Amino acid sequence: MNQFIIIDIYMKSISEKEKKLLETLDKLKNLENLKPNKIMELKNLANQKNQLEIEKKELENRYNLLLQENESLKQKFDDFKRREVEEKKKEEHFSEKIDELNQETDNLMDEIEKWQM
Repeated sequence: MNQFIIIDIYMKSISEKEKKLLETLDKLKNLENLKPNKIMELKNLANQKNQLEIEKKELENRYNLLLQENESLKQKFDDFKRREVEEKKKEEHFSEKIDELNQETDNLMDEIEKWQM
């Protein structure tokens, strides 16, 4: 009797294994049908990824060029402002000198008038 139970268990085990194997084979068949589509989809995704990486590098290069141009323009602007301040100082100094000369001229004119009287 023991032998029949063991054989029965063994048979159940074999039949379950066979059933699982058949189910797995069916799943593989379904995967094979989907496989060409998935492969194409993966290739398309890989191409899109590569294209996006190329575009990213181009954008990073453009950004870096813009940063350099921005720095250059800032430097030029700072130089321009510095020159403008220097020019204003020169104008103020020149105006002060003119005022001094005018004052001196007025003083000299006053002196001349005193002597002429």
